[in-house]
Amino acid sequence: MRIGVHFNFQNYTDWERFEEHGPDPSAVSDQQIYEEELHLAGLVEPLGFDSYWAIDHHFSPYIMTGGAIQHLTYLAGKTERIDFGTMVIVLPWYDPVVVAEQVSVLDNLLQGRRLTLGLGRGAAKREFDAYRVPMDESRDRFAESLTVLRKALTQEWFSHEGDFYSIPETTIRPRPRNPQQLVDRMRVAWTSPQTLPIAADAGLGMLMTNQKSWEEYQDDVRTFNARRAEHGWAPIQPTVVVNTSCFETEAEAWDVIRRHSVEAQVSVTNHYGWKDVERLKATKGYEQYAQFGELLQRKSSEEVGEHSARPQAWGTPDQVVEKLLHVQHMTGAEELIMNFQYGAMSAETAERSMRLFSAEVLPRLHAADALLAADLTGVPTATS
Repeated sequence: MRIGVHFNFQNYTDWERFEEHGPDPSAVSDQQIYEEELHLAGLVEPLGFDSYWAIDHHFSPYIMTGGAIQHLTYLAGKTERIDFGTMVIVLPWYDPVVVAEQVSVLDNLLQGRRLTLGLGRGAAKREFDAYRVPMDESRDRFAESLTVLRKALTQEWFSHEGDFYSIPETTIRPRPRNPQQLVDRMRVAWTSPQTLPIAADAGLGMLMTNQKSWEEYQDDVRTFNARRAEHGWAPIQPTVVVNTSCFETEAEAWDVIRRHSVEAQVSVTNHYGWKDVERLKATKGYEQYAQFGELLQRKSSEEVGEHSARPQAWGTPDQVVEKLLHVQHMTGAEELIMNFQYGAMSAETAERSMRLFSAEVLPRLHAADALLAADLTGVPTATS
């Protein structure tokens, strides 16, 4: 089984000052966050992990990567062995020709290491507004940008006429090193049920970013592969993100993941504006997201955060192994992406968890097979 890592680059303690447009500097500077997170990112390769993944968020303390590709381009020069992935590039925000060029440059910088492109359509109004893109166009913009991206990566010369982009005949240089692999390994993250069949019909893979229960994701894999089977395509396995808290005692592991999952839930709610239920209901393609806001009207962030923490990978090394094997069995994951730091968790705490995981969990997961159960393949069995 392959095991990757991602970090949030989150300045959690700055939310109140940020929302009030306070004149004073943040208590913890963004520069300190970057120094700490880059230190942790620098441990991924020497500790034996297989890949590093970058998130694409902007304009708030929530996640300050400033774009997945720029983030990974820096780390390409700091590493030699590990593969990379995006989780995700939000296609509606960008000119797809620019995205294609950046992807091609990164693919060449990696010199044969694998790059997996996780793609998405975004869900935060603040980001759409700052990029001056109408949020209710996101689904159509995503589809058109995906078409352009595929053309740009696989055809030396291409052009495009669509609803949003008119592109004269042009080419991307440098040409990508592994164009077909880039296209074949594209993944999409989704929450809404409407997106699942669209992604399956488009020949994309699955990237599960830890927004639903493992049981719901299990159903998604089954449905996704059944849709692929209708096209005559082979089943595929998803990439799955898991929040992790690995310590010598179960009590410490639970205290860490519970406390910081609550903080992470507050940050998610702030960034996405989930409590603005009426706005979500009125935004095309985002109506189902109003359910999050309605949930937060019934339950506190503490309740929601603690509920989300329980099915994650927390406990002693033995317990973490058991829970991650369960996640793999439920989802058929080909690769698990560990999130070792969330909320206001200190870099020191995250590093202790990460090092213990590397020493006692990682070798056992590397020795385990990443299987796809027969009932997740989408192919009817003799008893079904």
